[in-house]
Amino acid sequence: MTTSLQQRRALGLLADAPHGRTVADMLAHGVTNVLLDRLARDGLATIQPGTTRTGTRRITVVWVMITDAGQRALADKRRVE
Repeated sequence: MTTSLQQRRALGLLADAPHGRTVADMLAHGVTNVLLDRLARDGLATIQPGTTRTGTRRITVVWVMITDAGQRALADKRRVE
């Protein structure tokens, strides 16, 4: 499987966050929902609901995390489309 520059950028953002990032954070970095769905479909990332704490409140968020396959794709510099 080859990865596009957009996919590699998104995977790089996820790789820099050991506990994952929220979908809202990824969207704020210019990553689209379509790209996130493609990463999940290709097994490069996982998307799952969760919670986080903001001050004294708990809020529901959707987490995105890089998978081992995503780490390998990011490390393989030869596989860029």
